[in-house]
Amino acid sequence: MTVIVLFLLGIGAVIFWWLSQQRLMSKPWLEEGAAGDLPGTGALTVPAAKIGLGVFLAVAGCLFALLISAYFMRTAPAETTLADWVSLPAPKLMWVNTAVLAVSSVALQGAVAAAKQSQRNARQSQRNARQSHRDALKSWLLAGGVTALAFLAGQLLAWRQLADAGWFLATNPSSSFFYLITGAHGLHVAGGLVALGRTMGKAWGGCKADRLRLSVELCAWYWHFLLLVWLIVFTLLTGWAGDFASVCRQLLS
Repeated sequence: MTVIVLFLLGIGAVIFWWLSQQRLMSKPWLEEGAAGDLPGTGALTVPAAKIGLGVFLAVAGCLFALLISAYFMRTAPAETTLADWVSLPAPKLMWVNTAVLAVSSVALQGAVAAAKQSQRNARQSQRNARQSHRDALKSWLLAGGVTALAFLAGQLLAWRQLADAGWFLATNPSSSFFYLITGAHGLHVAGGLVALGRTMGKAWGGCKADRLRLSVELCAWYWHFLLLVWLIVFTLLTGWAGDFASVCRQLLS
């Protein structure tokens, strides 16, 4: 429950900050001057796509928070742990998969930088420089997509290693949680690859610089979110989170 409460408090803080920027308590009918000169009376500057992605990430974050909270409750202190729980040995391949996903996230951030520079050159009518940065953007997007596919392939291989060792979905609650959490994360990565594929289509199809930049930024945000969630899941499934929680319980007791 603590994980869920902390996550909801974080979401609430973001919502409160956003509402505080909307001047909800202002009285525009009492203000003087041209409409464009008054603060906060223009159109919303944040694209609707970014707001939609933020809402989706909040919902997905709640899903993973519930799964992680259920995992923590199932792996309670020794005196309350159910006798059927047997810790699952995390495949060493997960270390490689973590590094691959981190590289994918870095590649998407590189694509954002290239998209910004390409848009800047488009405004300045620098055609040669714009084409150079557009080519760099394509390379970054391709690198991000290939490494994301490699991450999914590595996850499937990790599942295969567990199955060969006798750890199936119904073998033990620990293996059930492992397949459930990593499977949910893998589905989100697969969904992100669909969006990334559409963005790559825009890059190769000569889409306008501003629209392409927005698509790349959305993909980068989503990839950073996936990396953050995976790092939490990784520390959870490898036992680090449990050791940290035990230390915290001892300090608080």
